[in-house]
Amino acid sequence: MSKHIFVTGGVVSSLGKGLTSASIGLLLESRGLRIAMQKLDPYINVDPGTMSPYQHGEVYVTDDGAETDLDLGHYERFTNAKLTRDSNYTTGKIYHSVIAKERRGDYLGHTVQVIPHITDEIKGAVYSLAKDDVDVVITEIGGTVGDIESLPFLEAIRQIGHEKGRDNVLFIHLTLLPYLRASGEIKTKPTQQSVGKLREIGIQPDVLICRTEKATDEDIRRKISLFCNVPLKGVIEEKDVDFSIYEVPLVLMEQGLDDLLLEQLHLETRRRDLKEWRRIVSAIRSTKDDVEIAVVGKYIALHDAYKSIYEALTHGGIAHRVRVRVRKISAEEVQSAGAGRLLSSVSGVLVPGGFGERGIEGKIQAIRWARENRVPYFGICLGMQTAVIEYARNVLGLRGAHSTEFQKRTPHPVISLLEEQRDVTEMGGSMRLGAYPCRVAKGSFAFRAYRSAEIAERHRHRYEFNNAYRREFEKAGMRFSGLFLEKDLVEIVEVEDHPWFVGVQYHPEFKSKPNAAHPLFAAFVKAAVVKQSGRTQGGGRKTSSSRRARLLV
Repeated sequence: MSKHIFVTGGVVSSLGKGLTSASIGLLLESRGLRIAMQKLDPYINVDPGTMSPYQHGEVYVTDDGAETDLDLGHYERFTNAKLTRDSNYTTGKIYHSVIAKERRGDYLGHTVQVIPHITDEIKGAVYSLAKDDVDVVITEIGGTVGDIESLPFLEAIRQIGHEKGRDNVLFIHLTLLPYLRASGEIKTKPTQQSVGKLREIGIQPDVLICRTEKATDEDIRRKISLFCNVPLKGVIEEKDVDFSIYEVPLVLMEQGLDDLLLEQLHLETRRRDLKEWRRIVSAIRSTKDDVEIAVVGKYIALHDAYKSIYEALTHGGIAHRVRVRVRKISAEEVQSAGAGRLLSSVSGVLVPGGFGERGIEGKIQAIRWARENRVPYFGICLGMQTAVIEYARNVLGLRGAHSTEFQKRTPHPVISLLEEQRDVTEMGGSMRLGAYPCRVAKGSFAFRAYRSAEIAERHRHRYEFNNAYRREFEKAGMRFSGLFLEKDLVEIVEVEDHPWFVGVQYHPEFKSKPNAAHPLFAAFVKAAVVKQSGRTQGGGRKTSSSRRARLLV
């Protein structure tokens, strides 16, 4: 029988439940357990695919084509859990399923209610991951205790605790201990009230993980233990880390969290093995050299909009023992201030994916600057498409070249709507989604990175390179080094006469891990390091390790 761990959050949102859940998964895997992971989100959207990045952050895509919450990115970066569309359920998805059953007559005339029908559907979603090859299912409940939207999910996991018994179910509550600088005090009252809300629902947390910016002492933990009815050893401090989010599992391990979970769930496992993870953290802490890379995007103001991009750059840095400093640059700012002024000191330029016309011309300017100044360039999804547009205009001389996403009547539609998308009328879940194979040409930048001619990567797009222009581009020096052979779709473009210039239609950032950097990100960072080294040897200014205020790890 699979055991269940439920992670809830209190006091405020954005405490890091996803990161904490992923860390717990890593610790359990280090003890030899097989885990599955899942996020239950209380919003009514069926999935986050139609939501603005400003409201939701990035949309994370699984191999089977599900558009999911960004916390699933943490799960995959920290653990070996295989994530699918069953790894993320929303209120909208739950209700959509229940209403479909009601329309079919599956409830045989019963009045359909929140309890038991909605809660049964939620329980079914949780139980769907409890398979023979899974020892522990970790389920994160989105939102904050006290939100009306979360109540059906909390009621459902309360029922699971009742049905499966407390030897098989464990509740972890992540909470906040605010620090009042004026009085120099850490306050426990918000945590007490949050736990009180949970207990009103019928859930008694077994473990409290307390986020804090200041270290606590035993008196504070004893107070929390007493008023929240949690054993003292179950009050775990999660202090803000100094260097990297990848330190969090070690912080929790040092307080014996994994031992506590195994004890309460009556699980016998092997000795802990975190040697590789310690190596990663040590590499991050000891790295002294750094390299500056510009990310030119539309949603720069919100860090989570490009979360997986930033993490993958960090992984590329770990692979080469350098620290990647990310310079976030708004594409609109490039359009108004000029690429040379904003990019002159960087050693690499990355343009990520996105939607909508705003900032497109700024991205094109940044790409042209990187191409003409021989600065390593990496374009992802829309970043690949804008690289094609820039090349068409400024190398092939195709005036007005554009994507039909932005200009329906462009004279040169070098990027056009996929044929399979022409009859699509609904926006949600209808893009080209999930993993598709790609054949990589030998001798290309991509082949040297992957060291393989056969790869598979995850997609999320509607527009594609227009094959009617392929021969013109090839004559002008652009190489189409990756193809989806079944439909003859361009997946990878490269500029041959350049130190490193690669654009990909897919999203490689989704498959990068700290202990296994994605090959393209590792190759891009290496090219940026080589570029920076050349500048330094040529008399340029080397980036000082003291200028790390905007370092993203």
